[in-house]
Amino acid sequence: MGHTHIDTAALTVHAAAAALRAGRFSSVELVTSLLAAIREGNAGLNAYVWLDEEDALAQARRADAALAAKQPGALLGVPLAVKDNLSVAGQPCGCASRILEGYRAPYDATAIARLRAEGALLVGRTNMDEFAMGSTTETSMHGPSRNPAARDHVAGGSSGGSAAAIAGGLAIGSLGSDTGGSIRQPAAFCGCVGLKPSYGRVSRYGLVAFASSLDQIGPIVKDARDAALLLRVMAGHDPHDATSLGLPVPDYLAHGAGGDLRGVRLGLPREYFADGMDGEVATAVRCAVEVCRGLGARIVEVSLPHTSYAVATYYIVATAEASANLARFDGVRYGRRAAGTMSPREMYCRTRAAGFGSEVKRRILLGTYVLSSGYYDAYYLRALKARTLIRRDFEQAFQCCDALLAPVTPAPAYPFGAGSDDPLQLYLGDIFTATANLAGICALSVPCGRTGAGLPVGLQVLGPAFEEGRILRVASAYE
Repeated sequence: MGHTHIDTAALTVHAAAAALRAGRFSSVELVTSLLAAIREGNAGLNAYVWLDEEDALAQARRADAALAAKQPGALLGVPLAVKDNLSVAGQPCGCASRILEGYRAPYDATAIARLRAEGALLVGRTNMDEFAMGSTTETSMHGPSRNPAARDHVAGGSSGGSAAAIAGGLAIGSLGSDTGGSIRQPAAFCGCVGLKPSYGRVSRYGLVAFASSLDQIGPIVKDARDAALLLRVMAGHDPHDATSLGLPVPDYLAHGAGGDLRGVRLGLPREYFADGMDGEVATAVRCAVEVCRGLGARIVEVSLPHTSYAVATYYIVATAEASANLARFDGVRYGRRAAGTMSPREMYCRTRAAGFGSEVKRRILLGTYVLSSGYYDAYYLRALKARTLIRRDFEQAFQCCDALLAPVTPAPAYPFGAGSDDPLQLYLGDIFTATANLAGICALSVPCGRTGAGLPVGLQVLGPAFEEGRILRVASAYE
């Protein structure tokens, strides 16, 4: 029997779910078409690092049986791609690192279990920066993902594989993780929608930790409605994660229903429109602001005075937490052990030297330094105080506006190798995204145009903690 070919490139999660329910095509037909697109396109993009076609089709056959039996499930039969640092039982979870080569996850992350409970199929693992440390996927042991808009440019990171898969037509929906912009920046670089939920909205159980007080799981998708749908499924309290809060989960899909922004106050942080930003990015974002004004929003200027401390604060807090979290990858508890060693010390040293890439080593060393005796007060303690000031900036700004509009990045995607000589220059690219993680608020990236060279530009919408509905409404109206 011949299968119907489905154009998966433009298909959204909600449209796929509706079409499967209506019987316009089967899950097997959908997955077969998607796998054909991946076989054809992945070599050029390097978005996926693992795929099990047989298992994907087996999941699809079970979904078709459930659809025939009229079983419930908001995502029944819809295939999703998953970043390589989220545990899916039986699948590799390598964090794009040599130290975890061959490791398979023994359980489902809570976010994954909730997606599965709604009938989602988990078909492939996407590329990322090693242990989510980087903003280009160039630190991945699998090599970098390529930007579908310009193959000689980075896809962003650390969730670059998920964004490249969506923009390149190789995924219908995907998941990433965001520690300092790792969902929003690749979404902006590739031209998709990326949502970082508030800290505590989605359980981190089953996400391999980089910086525990900053990490969040979120969707990278084709439109705001898909982001709302996946967030609604994943959100909510989880007894396995003490930092997930027991607040009720609203129906995010209802928030995006209105087509205008009448009565909404949107703030423009003057520090985010500073000198040194790429001219075409600034123009695209300002045009998007005017579209929002035209939709009825009231635009007000606000100040976030401690923004200039954000990058330094973020890299002290994140590296300090990373140095503690990555101590477990030692060849004893986790990770591949170096062979032929004569003592525990030699085994630890050789395992970590061979297992970790240079960026991960750099951040472990930095984090160990700022936590060490004599430097703890000078660096880490001061960073925690600066973090509090950054959070207060947002609290004050949200007293006079409902959400903020800003660029996602100071410049569009750059060519490969542009940041490898100067890591500090790369770190400065997180200036507009890291603040949301430090403050624990929600933020998303929505495409707002392209440069003359055809590179996508993202508009960032930031909202108070647990007000994802607000930013999804703004993004939906703008789309």
